[in-house]
Amino acid sequence: MQTQTAVQFQQVTYRYPRSARPALRGATVSIPRGGVFGLLGPNGAGKTTFLRLLTALLPPTAGRVRVLGLDTTRAPLQVRRQIGYVPQEYALYPQLTGWEFLHYMALLAGLDEPAARADELLAWAGLRPAARRKIRTYSGGMKQRLAVAQALLGQPPLLVLDEPTTGLDPEERLRFKDWILEYAQEHTVVLSSHLVEDVALLCDRVAVLREGEVRYQGPVSGLLRLAEGKVWGVVLPRTARQIGGKGVLPVRTRVLEDGSGRVEVRFLWLGAGAPPIADAQPAAPRLEDAYVYVQRGAEVREGRP
Repeated sequence: MQTQTAVQFQQVTYRYPRSARPALRGATVSIPRGGVFGLLGPNGAGKTTFLRLLTALLPPTAGRVRVLGLDTTRAPLQVRRQIGYVPQEYALYPQLTGWEFLHYMALLAGLDEPAARADELLAWAGLRPAARRKIRTYSGGMKQRLAVAQALLGQPPLLVLDEPTTGLDPEERLRFKDWILEYAQEHTVVLSSHLVEDVALLCDRVAVLREGEVRYQGPVSGLLRLAEGKVWGVVLPRTARQIGGKGVLPVRTRVLEDGSGRVEVRFLWLGAGAPPIADAQPAAPRLEDAYVYVQRGAEVREGRP
């Protein structure tokens, strides 16, 4: 019987050689099959280490990782055959054209009809007009799309993406979102990001990391509920001093577009009752608010909404 869990981390710790502290510590995370799962955290939180453990590129120092029912320590090669992986830094062949590159990688993978598969993925990635151009002439977004296309050559049941939207312009980010959601209809996608908006656009479930520890895991809706009643907003003159004080965590400041020169400040209030800031009003939590709350204002080890 097929398990409904794509990835299972059980009390996983990983320590790099000569490192003073673990890069990942006691992580227990369950990723269901299907859909998009987000790994969210600042740079250095342990996201890339998590993905390297997931893809069987690193063995855990302690604990156990299972991917699609396979133990990554006991069967690393079988695990890797089930995964399409796009790391933050990937290798392309700049002297080849986009079509030559995908065709060559399809041949190496032993795929039937490699030329047809290369054509199909170039069309899927929106790169058919540039198929005969050298990769060295591609923009950053085009190279990113080509790297994802390579990862999809064998239609892996699990696609893993490390910071996939870095360097993409807004239009490319929206196009990328559509591709990932399409693929996730019949497969599982795991992506890491330090950008909250990526998770908001793509993911239905998420794990939040901080300094190698899992601070929350569960549905995005549950993460939002953690910040309910804690988010406030206030409109101030631009010349006003930045708000702060005990129990106040500013989240975002934006200039109003009404030409008044005023700014809107969203903040978390961690004290009791109303915050000690004149004219502050409660606000519905956004994912960014909840993320800041989990990272800086809450002692939340495992979210259980």
